[in-house]
Amino acid sequence: MKCGEKMRDQVALNRRDLLKLTALLAASVPGADWAASPPWPERPVKLIVPFSSGGPTDTLARLIADGLREKWGQPIVVDYKPGAGTLLGTQFVARAPRDGYTLGMATSALMINPALQSQMPFDTLRDISGVSQLAYTHYGIFAHPSVPFDDAAGLLEFARKNPGKLSYASPGVGTGTHLAGELLNRMGKIDLVHVPYKGSAPAQQDVLGGQVPLLFDVLFSAMPFVREKRLKPIALASPKRAAIAPDIGLISDAVPGFAALSYMGIIAPSGVPPNLLERISTDIAAVMRTPVVVNRFIQLGSDPLGSSSQEYNKAIASELDKWSHLIKASGIKIE
Repeated sequence: MKCGEKMRDQVALNRRDLLKLTALLAASVPGADWAASPPWPERPVKLIVPFSSGGPTDTLARLIADGLREKWGQPIVVDYKPGAGTLLGTQFVARAPRDGYTLGMATSALMINPALQSQMPFDTLRDISGVSQLAYTHYGIFAHPSVPFDDAAGLLEFARKNPGKLSYASPGVGTGTHLAGELLNRMGKIDLVHVPYKGSAPAQQDVLGGQVPLLFDVLFSAMPFVREKRLKPIALASPKRAAIAPDIGLISDAVPGFAALSYMGIIAPSGVPPNLLERISTDIAAVMRTPVVVNRFIQLGSDPLGSSSQEYNKAIASELDKWSHLIKASGIKIE
């Protein structure tokens, strides 16, 4: 073999060795498979809403979708999969490919359902990854104008003097507002009687009509009646006052440490490459900081957050543990 041919063969061998070494190093770096792949996203991204179209979750989902579409340069397809108390839509996300092209909207039902359902179609902590906690929505206690108290301290005093005689309406057994009422019973050492309804509207109507004195409801849903003086705001269940209604006091003013919130966030199937998950989370947080999104969330009675994936996963685990203990201790069951 000529000298020139030997040199060419040696150069080719060195190149092959270099390529092998590069591949080996890349494989040892977390997220390298994603980093080496084509830019993301290259096609439309699905955003699953576990409710029917037209509700508040849908409104906020479309708001986020608009912001992400501008940032990513790809359509964000809002896809509705209602049913089974959000389980159907969340199950769809849990079983989706781990490529970031399927995301889902989640509410506090994500952390409540595991304690209420005898059979879950997925494991919340194992099969779901939080992407970003978008916001929290305020729960509150509202009353018929005839009740003889105006704040949480007055409610506690009246309830303790009249055990078992004060009732509250909620949109149904196992809803976040029902659990907020049961949490108040335990932490406030009182005995409010729960009156469940099939939805917020019929619960509101019976409190407006005076059939039930108290209503645990979402702030945004009850505010029109508050403005019309048809409902009296007693207190919010949040750890801090609402931007949209700063004059309403808190349950925690009378029951230190009390907090019950409706969390809204975006989730993904577990196993999305960490670098990609961080990219998506960071982009969502950026959208949540834009003035148009902040203002709209506040108008809808929610305080915007835009957390990291790690922060949201921590909140999911904490809330799941909190409601699981309460549901077990209270013996709450879905009929």
